[in-house]
Amino acid sequence: MGEIVVVRDGRGPEVLLVHGGAGPRTTWGALAPLADRWTLAHVHRRGYPPSPPPRHGQDFEVDALDLAPLLVGRPHVVAHSYGVLGALGAAASAPGGVRSLTLIEPPLTHLVPDDPEVAWLERTGDAVLTHGMDTDPAELRKFLRLAGAPVGDGPLPEDVAAGVRRAHGGRLPSEARPRLDAIRAAGVPVLVASGGHAAAMERICDALAAALRGERSVHPGAGHFVAAAPGFAARLETFFLNFDETQAT
Repeated sequence: MGEIVVVRDGRGPEVLLVHGGAGPRTTWGALAPLADRWTLAHVHRRGYPPSPPPRHGQDFEVDALDLAPLLVGRPHVVAHSYGVLGALGAAASAPGGVRSLTLIEPPLTHLVPDDPEVAWLERTGDAVLTHGMDTDPAELRKFLRLAGAPVGDGPLPEDVAAGVRRAHGGRLPSEARPRLDAIRAAGVPVLVASGGHAAAMERICDALAAALRGERSVHPGAGHFVAAAPGFAARLETFFLNFDETQAT
């Protein structure tokens, strides 16, 4: 299928950035100042130019295979939303290749069973991937707003509609069952971050942090795009440095 493209910027230890439904620039633009001290490796998942298109739609299992060779240098891995699913798959297969994991608002709804708001998030997210632009309009708009898309009351902006079409037919996030036990057993340092904008997402992130025995942080101000929230970049760098200092001693 051809290899995915990774664009690197900066100097210092590598930070592998894995975006979700939005592209790298939208997801990680606010982290650009970190390039003074870190090599920011921007992954372009399949379907996001200049990487090749996916063969059968977005697929977190394919993402995991794409990411696996990128762990050779043992980077810090930072992943967002749907991109977390592939990052966890790759990390579970080779936990020794991951220096640390930062996981931002993943759709791991199975971690919080019997919660009505989490169940809605799962049901609607699956509907958007299954039906695309034919999803119930009210549900689609509600989901897109939660996902951080700039959606008003009029027609969907063309870039938002293009994102829905790109996601259409992808592997459903509700099918993901990453091997969290393998990551936990390997002692990989984990930070789970959220934006404090949706109760369902906060519960998922709480459950994920507990399952991985990781640190937990909340950064309001940018909705689903937590990397752009005030204070997030500093928190991320502190997490990296604390871990590096621990390893040094």
